[in-house]
Amino acid sequence: MNFIALKMLMGDRAKYIGIIIGLTFASLLITQQASVFVGLMTRTFGAISDLGQAEIWVMDPKVQFVDDVKPMKDTKLLNVRGIEGVQWAVPIFKGLLKARLENGNFQTCIVFGLDDATLMGGPPTMVEGRLEDLRRAEAVIVDVNGARGKLARPPTEPGGERRPLEIGDTLELNDHRAVVVGLCNVSRTFQSQPTIYTTYSRATQFAPRERRLLSFILVKAKPGEDPEQVRERIQKETGLLALTSAEFKWTTVKYFMKYTGIPINFGIAVLLGFLVGTAIAGQTFYNFTLDNIKQFGALKAMGASNMTLLRMILLQALTAGGIGYGLGVGLASLFGRAVRGSELAFRMMPQILLISAGAVLFICMLSALFSIRKVMKLEPAIVFKS
Repeated sequence: MNFIALKMLMGDRAKYIGIIIGLTFASLLITQQASVFVGLMTRTFGAISDLGQAEIWVMDPKVQFVDDVKPMKDTKLLNVRGIEGVQWAVPIFKGLLKARLENGNFQTCIVFGLDDATLMGGPPTMVEGRLEDLRRAEAVIVDVNGARGKLARPPTEPGGERRPLEIGDTLELNDHRAVVVGLCNVSRTFQSQPTIYTTYSRATQFAPRERRLLSFILVKAKPGEDPEQVRERIQKETGLLALTSAEFKWTTVKYFMKYTGIPINFGIAVLLGFLVGTAIAGQTFYNFTLDNIKQFGALKAMGASNMTLLRMILLQALTAGGIGYGLGVGLASLFGRAVRGSELAFRMMPQILLISAGAVLFICMLSALFSIRKVMKLEPAIVFKS
């Protein structure tokens, strides 16, 4: 009976292909849009991921997400260092500064100022140069994507290609000379701005003068200490907001989900894929059942039970669903591979594959339900009608 069911399914090529196309489209759109959404949300906390040495982030209580910098007094650093259970606490400057390029244009850059003594919080991966080179005069490290893209030097001749920034090249940051001593890999940010690292003291010189320039304090708990308990002590004794890295990431994601239209836009796209897939696959599968109603009637006349016909229809639906799901996920994976390393965010997680599989399974079961009702009420005598 299983062979007969599959033979019936694939016998009508037009309807079979129509069912597969509908399920493939639904699977593709749900997987692809959900992966882009997750990739975009991941970029919102890219800076937190890159500064992975810290277990706790300390900041002004009014900070809402990682880019919402509200500077603190430098004396807060000493207060945090005095808390029981703190192994080390270092200052971090984070700000948006304009870099003046050779052609006179300006480019906004994300500038991180690292602790002068330890250089804690540096880039996760160095491509060229060393992190210790930041101790040189006027030294900065630039991320590779920024060096090859928005900070690239203008072509030497008309119509030529722009030349990426290299070690030894100079930038002008807020009227201050900066020398590139290294290139690094960092997580792409939500704004896709170039990232520059330097020392804390130099970053505060680059930045416009303010009374307060301390953006965050990075903290690591002593071995054997529970970071959550250390976080609570810092918050209680200093009055500052202290969050673990995981909490700060989730706080940032919640801000973007609440105050931007990103979730709604992607949600509509995913819902559209689901509805279109349901409409195409459901209608086509129901028409397929109607076209084969005499065959089902003949099987029923030969003694096939309703349960047998039910299993046949479910097998047909699940087979089409499995093929459509596999094609859709495969195309989404190819899309993700094609845009890897580009400005487009894409992150396919196992949870997305499960959600997509659940959606396709629901479409298949819904399509099969209408067909099953028709077959269950079928009279075997239909095979004798003209």
